[in-house]
Amino acid sequence: MSISAAKLSISTPVLTMFPGVSADWEIDATIEDVATIAESADRLGYHHLTCSEHIALPAGERGRRGTRYWDPLATFGYLAARTHRIRLATNVLVLGYHHPLEIAKRYGTLDRISNGRLVLGVGVGSLKEEFDLIGAPFEDRGPRGDDALRALRAALSSPEPAYRGEFYSFGGMVVDPSAVQEHLPIWVGGRTLRSLRRAVTLADGWAPFSVSLEQAREWLGRFDIPPGFEVILGAPGRLAPLEEPDRARHLIDEALEHGATRVGVTLAHTSLQHYLEGLQALAEL
Repeated sequence: MSISAAKLSISTPVLTMFPGVSADWEIDATIEDVATIAESADRLGYHHLTCSEHIALPAGERGRRGTRYWDPLATFGYLAARTHRIRLATNVLVLGYHHPLEIAKRYGTLDRISNGRLVLGVGVGSLKEEFDLIGAPFEDRGPRGDDALRALRAALSSPEPAYRGEFYSFGGMVVDPSAVQEHLPIWVGGRTLRSLRRAVTLADGWAPFSVSLEQAREWLGRFDIPPGFEVILGAPGRLAPLEEPDRARHLIDEALEHGATRVGVTLAHTSLQHYLEGLQALAEL
């Protein structure tokens, strides 16, 4: 199976640092370093880059989730001005932390700034301490998230949105600017079968995390996947396209064979220059 750079996305370094995955150079890296990566991925034809959302994490989560999460709205606003084609995907925005019209206004503005390159990756969240911190309801986050997805579809590309649902209702309000994409892609993240059901029913794609390729394929087989539905699966393990090109190709092929329409890649790297060289080598495979 051939690999196209258009099918690949990058799990952006620096913006999020995970224990055992991130490299030491990322600790003191700057927004200019991130922009250099984004510009390179843009030039090489990668489909999207990512930025995740957390407001504040319990110190006890440091060893499992890490603690660095750059804010996606501020970060993507800057990267939008430094790139031209690559899409900007929140991976993920936590629905319960925001009113749907707040998302529609802020990220609709970002879609306009980026000339229609936003992908809104969302999830219902799982960190109760963070919900409690901001006073957001936790126990009903699933049905509340489903209602938020319906409200977002009604609101994202409409300057005068109207919606009436179980948790959110609005009308007679103007949201200007709104998204420039007539149908802004919404992908659902998560690590459960419920997240896939939510994605197939209410969104345009599924971007799971901590789900094995075998499990993802088995779950995908339970649904009638609609045409154009995106499945974003990570290549298993860190890729070293400079040192092990055949293995990198094999791992990407493996993700595609398990149902991915887009493959998220995490590169092994020891410096910014090493990362950039890896991006180039992977695109040339």
